[in-house]
Amino acid sequence: MSDTQPLYDQLLAESKRTALLASCGSLLGWDEQTNLPRGGAAHRAEQSSLVAGLAHEWAVSPRRGELLRELESRGLPDAPDGPLAANVRELRRDYDRATKLPRRLVEELSRVTCLAQQAWVEARKRSAFRQFLPWLEQVVALKQEEAQALGAKTGVPYDALLDQYEPDATAAQVARAFAPLRDELVRLVAEIRDSGRAPDVSILARRYSVDAQRKFATEAARKIGFDLDAGRIDEAAHPFCSGIGPGDCRLTTRYDEHHFPGAFFGVLHEAGHGIYDQGLDRDHWGTPLGDSVSLGVHESQSRMWENRVGRSLAFWRHFFPQAQAAFPEALRDVPLDDFHAAINDVRPSFIRVEADEVTYNLHIMLRFELEQPLVAGDLAPSDVPAAWNEKFAGCFGLVPQSDAQGCLQDIHWSAGLIGYFPTYALGNMYAAQLFEAAERELGDLDAQFAAGEFRPLKEWLNANIHRRGRQYPPAKLIETVTDAAPSHAPLVRQLRTKFASLYGL
Repeated sequence: MSDTQPLYDQLLAESKRTALLASCGSLLGWDEQTNLPRGGAAHRAEQSSLVAGLAHEWAVSPRRGELLRELESRGLPDAPDGPLAANVRELRRDYDRATKLPRRLVEELSRVTCLAQQAWVEARKRSAFRQFLPWLEQVVALKQEEAQALGAKTGVPYDALLDQYEPDATAAQVARAFAPLRDELVRLVAEIRDSGRAPDVSILARRYSVDAQRKFATEAARKIGFDLDAGRIDEAAHPFCSGIGPGDCRLTTRYDEHHFPGAFFGVLHEAGHGIYDQGLDRDHWGTPLGDSVSLGVHESQSRMWENRVGRSLAFWRHFFPQAQAAFPEALRDVPLDDFHAAINDVRPSFIRVEADEVTYNLHIMLRFELEQPLVAGDLAPSDVPAAWNEKFAGCFGLVPQSDAQGCLQDIHWSAGLIGYFPTYALGNMYAAQLFEAAERELGDLDAQFAAGEFRPLKEWLNANIHRRGRQYPPAKLIETVTDAAPSHAPLVRQLRTKFASLYGL
């Protein structure tokens, strides 16, 4: 170990230095979405491009390659999943991926996506896809170039992009995982539709003042474990979480005075991401062991807190009296059971981030099925609205009445995040499986939630998911923690149990 340690220390120093610069880029990105004046977009794009290019240059330095080769040639003294071996394994993975990409492409992607996101905000406001189309064409072309440069082992370009978000996953594997889940979801939606029950969702469209929403959502985020001394909550056109670095994690949401669930569950969702980022091991920050393992696992944390916890009856047994005090005009005359039924209403709808738990994954599958031909060149960006609407009608029996209701609703493609969408549905699957494992160890979690006790679940996730960083690949992490390979079955069990009760199935 003595002759290995100095080389290992140098490698970690290289990694931490690069991560520190990349975190400056993350801060620029957060500011772009929350505070940037419209006139500053072009300059911000140049700033972001410069930082991305420098971070890339540092990430592919010849010295980093030499250190990796030297360490690998000497043999690593700990177990395959031990700290040293895991860091070297994952840094090799990152290095091999980064060295395939020219700095020019990295800089151009950063510059174009910065401008494209600003264009998306305006196009979405006006529901004008044609206004956004030139930017989408540029982003898709750059992502196709990226996929070509990376080269997927499978020969499928989309897999090279998916691998960035869910390491080692392929489109074929994801499709196989989604197929039985889709069948179960379609069956459950039909049963709910035929149940004859329809919650009164007008409750949620009453007036909920933005100031009261902000205070109530912030308190809920704090209560479930988001550290507001090490984070903040702001407003943006599309909710997101940005983990800038230790002690600095930033969430955003958007408020609608006549739609309570949007901001509230958006905050719980992003707080779930934030709890993960805040739970990473600070001693390993800037290295794989101090980084999240995948977006699928990250989404498992946000979706768990948003849905399995936040939409549970137990959660609202604790929070509903506070909600009635915060929104007396809207909720004074509303029984808890009616409110709980309303926030769990299941019906086809247009907007993904406002979709119920059952239909949500169908929204994800639609995007997954569009992204693949888009990257392959079989779907032209100009044909996206028509393709979207056709698929949407097939999945939901609805046709979007505007681009904002359809293909312009998500920020992801403008940000170059092609390949990200499947991780939401994978995250739902992981979340259900992890929750079952947590409950086996911690006992009746719903009873704890009803008593306002959220710390046991948070600390279990801290220990079993967050502080492990990238010690294991995603699928192995889930299997290690739950003693079972990732499966759709726990999610189906969870949804059937919950909605059988709500809809008398």
